Amino acid sequence: MGALIFYIAIYFIGYYAAHLLNQTVGRILIRNRRIAGVVLVLIVSMGHGYKIISTPPPHDHDDGAGYALGLYVIMPVAIIVMGVLYLMWQERNDDGDIS
Repeated sequence: MGALIFYIAIYFIGYYAAHLLNQTVGRILIRNRRIAGVVLVLIVSMGHGYKIISTPPPHDHDDGAGYALGLYVIMPVAIIVMGVLYLMWQERNDDGDIS
């Protein structure tokens, strides 16, 4: 649960950083802020995954690196990507319903 909250926070940092960049420059540099948030999540998850794989697990954990990688990196990132894709799909459907 903590990893999911961490990656959601990273997503919103990327999302609002893209908005802040667009506001600061005065024109649109990054068109899709949702994708910018997902890109930041993917960058952070690659670093997090590397850290999990490259360091030995704590002495009291019998689980392997694959379990930790799946639970703390792959699952939260997959949930965020599915959520963003769903929201983008909903937004596209809402734009098409205008009569």
